[in-house]
Amino acid sequence: MRFRTYKNTDLTVSEVGFGLWTISTGWWGNFTEGEAIALMHRAFDLGITLFDAADTYGNGLSEELIAKAFPNQRDEIVIATKVGYDFVHHGQARGRGQREIPQDFSPEAIVHATDAALNRLKTDRIDLLQLHNIRMEQVYDDALWTTLEQLKTEGKVRYYGIALGPAIGWLYEGTNCIRERDATSVQHIYNMLEQHPGRAFHQAATETGKDTMFLIRVTHSSGMLEGKYTEETTFPPTDHRSHRPRSWLLNGIKKVEKLRFLENSERTLDFLKIPNGHWARRHCNGCWQTIAWLRRCPTSITKSS
Repeated sequence: MRFRTYKNTDLTVSEVGFGLWTISTGWWGNFTEGEAIALMHRAFDLGITLFDAADTYGNGLSEELIAKAFPNQRDEIVIATKVGYDFVHHGQARGRGQREIPQDFSPEAIVHATDAALNRLKTDRIDLLQLHNIRMEQVYDDALWTTLEQLKTEGKVRYYGIALGPAIGWLYEGTNCIRERDATSVQHIYNMLEQHPGRAFHQAATETGKDTMFLIRVTHSSGMLEGKYTEETTFPPTDHRSHRPRSWLLNGIKKVEKLRFLENSERTLDFLKIPNGHWARRHCNGCWQTIAWLRRCPTSITKSS
């Protein structure tokens, strides 16, 4: 395992991280607590030190899993988590798929959510706190960013950033945040098939001379880049991919076929998944070349999720 340090910080992480979305939400198969912790231990044994959670994943479960998996290794791991969704009042009504629930980015809510995350994590600090799917309103909310600085001053948070999701595009939220704020990290989707708006984020950081680093997720395009989907592929009702339009599957298969020229007798598509210079979340099994493509970018970290 190789490691990278976020620019102008003392935050050093493994180039490949472990995202807890898949093992805590039930939207990518179901895992028992024992299975989830075993995967986390395996990742740690392989050299992974970055574990990325969110308070809304499993209504707090992802953070609780970190505490249970690593009760005595706090100084050996880097904990990233996210706040912003009001799962306390709306989590049970969320259901499956990508359904949004109300958010609350008021200073009071962010402080409360951070304290609650610290309790679930059984730790005194969060290494990287990310605002979860902010909108433009939050980009320009000075009180919100002042609150993050306060949490940092108090030692509850070491560094902070944002995490952007797939639902609304996020181009201007991401680029404007990079230009206007001093976010240590921006988490976003990026892979061979889905390079927009990620490229614009990286360009914005370069143009403004910002030290923003990028935490890359969905590196295998929700399994599409494994090259195993066909027009007949179906997903269980509890799988988030079953909530996507059929066009996502059909268009994705066509794109994958255009990449088949990269294969040979020793290399298949599921070993070709990572773009120039990113940090990606990845599972411990497979798809390492996709991550290799991403790792060529010095400002990126990848995660499996």
